[in-house]
Amino acid sequence: MAHVNENYSKLPGNYLFATIAKKVDAYAAAHPHANMIRLGIGDVTRPLAPAIIAAMHNAVDEMADAATFRGYGPEQGYDFLRNAIIKGDYETRGIHLDTDEIFIGDGAKTDVAYIQQIFGSDLKFAVADPVYPVYLDSNVMMGHTGNWNAATGTYDGVVYLPCTPENGFKAEPPTEKVDIVYLCNPSNPTGTAMTKSELEAWVRTAKENKFIIIYDSAYETYITEPDVPHSIFEIEGAKEVAIELRSYSKCAGFTGTRCSYVVVPKAANAYTATGEAVALNPLWNRRQCTFFNGTPYIIQRAAEAYYSPEGQQQCLADVKYYMENAHIIRDGLTKAGFTVYGATNSPYAWVQTPNGMKSWDFFDLLLDKAQVVTTPGTGFGPHGEGYMRLTAFGSKENTIEAVQRIANLKLIK
Repeated sequence: MAHVNENYSKLPGNYLFATIAKKVDAYAAAHPHANMIRLGIGDVTRPLAPAIIAAMHNAVDEMADAATFRGYGPEQGYDFLRNAIIKGDYETRGIHLDTDEIFIGDGAKTDVAYIQQIFGSDLKFAVADPVYPVYLDSNVMMGHTGNWNAATGTYDGVVYLPCTPENGFKAEPPTEKVDIVYLCNPSNPTGTAMTKSELEAWVRTAKENKFIIIYDSAYETYITEPDVPHSIFEIEGAKEVAIELRSYSKCAGFTGTRCSYVVVPKAANAYTATGEAVALNPLWNRRQCTFFNGTPYIIQRAAEAYYSPEGQQQCLADVKYYMENAHIIRDGLTKAGFTVYGATNSPYAWVQTPNGMKSWDFFDLLLDKAQVVTTPGTGFGPHGEGYMRLTAFGSKENTIEAVQRIANLKLIK
């Protein structure tokens, strides 16, 4: 008899963004002439940079010639991209990495889920609350939590790190024993960012308590303040306690192209049940060699082009465009009386709902009265209740129009 993975039964309802899509589709069917503006899902809208398109065309041409055709590539990624990452993302910040500490993947969402496989099946983990859903849901599916508690909106056995106005929506190190902690900096969903001194406290606590930080730096390109690190490895000692994940989705527009990388330093260790230190780098390498046949050559050439002078100029122009949208949202809604967090080092604005309104109620109101699609904060965890996430990944014209529509509702008395 084939048994199902009963951990899936712990998941309450649908994935957040699937629920949003269902609601939006139903509204569109009932209002076929509605001019909806989507500021919900964080999907980019500007086309790939010309330098990246040119690199992809060249790589496709190579695949048409027997002399330059490539089949299976190295599971860890081609050295041309791994070395471009080291030079472009790390050496410029005074960080030394070896080529074999870089692993190319097909998206940070996948990496976030599968990195758990190199840790014990009985691992105890911590997440910020609010949290990007895949950090939590993937652990549920792999059996790393207890049951869902509908009354509290939490899972038994998970350490939740509350992010509130009092701590600036920044997770603070856990005071109880954990094995791994997921950190996204700048944060998805709240758009807030930890400073160097705050990350130093995290690294210090991780070393003292021997836990590993799974550090997602997907939005580092959007950082504008000088005291916010672009990599956790800017912090002394971080290589001993951190694994860094980074996606090209938001810095180069690869949401549909799919490429990412994981940095597993050779100095990072976890421990056996008897306390023996075990290096994580060879474990992740073994995992990749067994489960993964590598990111396509054409895609890796496209990612390499991101680091070219033309690629950097073109992609950073798109980042600037999106950040201007973020400032339009932040400044416009603040002027309309809303309390807004984030949107300074991130393309996300975290907006407090008016008059104590529930997140899903505010979502429904904005969809019905303003035809603006957002993301309810409660979908990111219990401490997201009473907030709404808006993304800056639309066009400037739509962003201005959406903010004006929301302001015109005059919800703040």
